[in-house]
Amino acid sequence: MDEKIDEKISSEIFDPTYYKGKKISAIDVIEDFELDFCLGNAIKYILRANLKGGSIDLKKAIWYLQRIVKKWDKNPS
Repeated sequence: MDEKIDEKISSEIFDPTYYKGKKISAIDVIEDFELDFCLGNAIKYILRANLKGGSIDLKKAIWYLQRIVKKWDKNPS
C-alpha cells in the first residue's frame, strides 16, 4: 500500500479528530491519569460527545460510570 494512504488510514483509526481537543487528546488524558478501562471509556465518551455521538455518547459514559461505581461499592479501597 502507498505510504500516504497508510498514514491517512492510520490517522483515521488511531487519532480521529473527535478525540482531540485544542491542546490534548483523550488518550493523553486517560494515560496521564492512569485511568482503568471503565473510567477511561467514560472520559473518552464525554470528551467526544459534542463532536460525534451527542446524547448516545453521554449515555455510554454513564453506563461505564455506573459499572465502576458498583465495582467500587462492592470493594472499597
